[in-house]
Amino acid sequence: MARKPEGKLKRGWTTGACATAATKAAYTALLTNQFPDPVTITLPKGEQPAFALCREEKPDNTNDNTAMAAIVKDAGDDPDVTHQATIVSRVRLGLPGSGIVFHAGEGVGMVTKPGLPIPAGEPAINPVPRQMMSEVIAEVAQDHGGAGDVIIEISIPDGEELALKTWNPRLGILGGLSILGTTGVVVPFSCSSWIHSIHRGIDVAIATGRTHVSGCTGSTSEKAVMQFYGLEEGDMLDMGDFAGGMLKYLRDHPVPRLTIGGGFGKLTKLAMGHLDLHSGRSQVDMSWLADRLKELKAPPEVIKEAKTANTANQILVRCLKERIPIAEKIAALAQQEALKVLRGQTEVEVIIIDRPGKIIARSSVAKE
Repeated sequence: MARKPEGKLKRGWTTGACATAATKAAYTALLTNQFPDPVTITLPKGEQPAFALCREEKPDNTNDNTAMAAIVKDAGDDPDVTHQATIVSRVRLGLPGSGIVFHAGEGVGMVTKPGLPIPAGEPAINPVPRQMMSEVIAEVAQDHGGAGDVIIEISIPDGEELALKTWNPRLGILGGLSILGTTGVVVPFSCSSWIHSIHRGIDVAIATGRTHVSGCTGSTSEKAVMQFYGLEEGDMLDMGDFAGGMLKYLRDHPVPRLTIGGGFGKLTKLAMGHLDLHSGRSQVDMSWLADRLKELKAPPEVIKEAKTANTANQILVRCLKERIPIAEKIAALAQQEALKVLRGQTEVEVIIIDRPGKIIARSSVAKE
């Protein structure tokens, strides 16, 4: 995860907002032969940003009822994979009475699994962006005498390649990116898109009848858990540091069984009660860890080392060497914290994996 810069951060605009602005510009040009530039839209909370066009196209042939406008997305200071991507909207007139039809162009994915806000077989354009685009079509049609029957094709050049850096393939969104956004605004480092992906992964797991899912802190632990249980990609939730985001959603949208996998340091934080495991937002309390070693009747020199250790892994290595079951203790305590959040809806186990990828401790499988 990118490190958050110091100082006040610049907000940005979602792909949905950019697609809406490009759609408004293209449809306006289709009806008036003029592209508004900049083009202003109204976001769901009433903000009215203006967007500059980077491309525009309307053939001179009057029989070609198509216009295209494009906008370069500015995500502000957020480390968004689509920052500086070009969002293209091509609008063409539809048959009378056909309403608004959405198509996925180059670099925009198609939904292939149930459980997402958009049904399988549809372009991955989420409900709020669809609503925003529908509203600007109605607005422009009213202002310039159009019928509002249009086909909107959204594309993102290089979107298919960019999508490989997202969770879209795992969610069953194939061929490109999603057009996202609920407010139209990107709040830097809000982590909302990551947590949103965790939630959608749970939705897809439930819709596809999966009974055992896993959330892991990183790729090493994810690989170890998948191999241990023979789980598939669709069973894996992209928890990362957001244990709380995963557990709270599972509390209200339960799956029968959850395995949490991760390294010793991250899961020590969960055992301490932290639900955000990012190094910038939670730390391992070495005194707390030393107290757990006391409970295990560890030698005094090990307890003393724990109080001044630089990292939790330093203590883990020492405990493994001296056969002190600190990893098993942490796994059990982390399981207890997870069960507190889930409130009895899901069976949980915790697995701790060392840096090379070997499983070194497992809790029981339990439901509160």
